[in-house]
Amino acid sequence: MLVEIPELEVILGVITAFVVGILALLIYNKLKPYVNLKPKNQDPGHLERLEYYERQLIDMKIRLDALDIADLSIKPDELSGEYRGMEEKVVKMSQEKLVKKMEITDIVNDKRMPNLGYNDATSHVLRLITDKSMTSRDIQITIGRTREHTSRLMKKLFEDGFVKRNTNTKPFTYSITEKGQRKVGLLKSTPTIV
Repeated sequence: MLVEIPELEVILGVITAFVVGILALLIYNKLKPYVNLKPKNQDPGHLERLEYYERQLIDMKIRLDALDIADLSIKPDELSGEYRGMEEKVVKMSQEKLVKKMEITDIVNDKRMPNLGYNDATSHVLRLITDKSMTSRDIQITIGRTREHTSRLMKKLFEDGFVKRNTNTKPFTYSITEKGQRKVGLLKSTPTIV
């Protein structure tokens, strides 16, 4: 059995390619800590949004499970004797599970503020931003409303002159104006002479 040995140039080419690959891997591993692979325009609020949506999904899952359990209609007299005990255990476990989920839902829903009228929400938001500036997201979390609701409310307050919008920061921060302080009652309105 004869084995044909490739030419010297082919062997040297394969060895050279292997050595270059090893060197490239070493250089990459040395430079990896210094290279920033994150996009430059990455929004730091992504994690907060993901957590918010995750809580929403968990809440929806709990509600769906509660509906499924509520639809569970078991008639023990239709079951034979051997299955009747097992079925009662399943019903009892399902009821315990439903009670736990309802408690979790109550805890999650306790964070949401009761429905406020426009004036109540306005006063509440103006009192929130009296001491320090807040972003729309901070206000949204505090009052427990949707992003759209909070954005509309803050736009209306800005247009009415109750809040100032700092456009130098992303996301915008809002602070109260003198007109807003008068609305809340922190400043006495000064009479104007016409």
